[in-house]
Amino acid sequence: MAAIVECHHDDAGIVWPVAVAPFVADVVALDPGDPAVAEAVATIQGRLEAAGTDVLVDDRDERAGVKLNDADLIGIPIRVAVGKRSLAEGRVEWKVRGETGEAEPVPLDELGAKARALAG
Repeated sequence: MAAIVECHHDDAGIVWPVAVAPFVADVVALDPGDPAVAEAVATIQGRLEAAGTDVLVDDRDERAGVKLNDADLIGIPIRVAVGKRSLAEGRVEWKVRGETGEAEPVPLDELGAKARALAG
């Protein structure tokens, strides 16, 4: 593991390769007290798990910035951020660690296919 971490990291922390990551996706509830966000997180978790993806859900009562920074620090390959505003548009924020570092909006119904494509 130490060799993997030495070879796969950046300024934000570990960047686990999908093959050895403890989880493949981290679903971050940005507004965990909002019932629509909680329901969407459960749905997304189910879709990703149905696509064969191991999922960690972060529904802690912390500020969004803390949770997003923790997700980068842990280095789980995929981060899916779920908030009220993006859900209103039928999207979530998708970020793959180790690629561009940029988050992109993704329609909810495309998550499973994107996760399968990344896992190969």
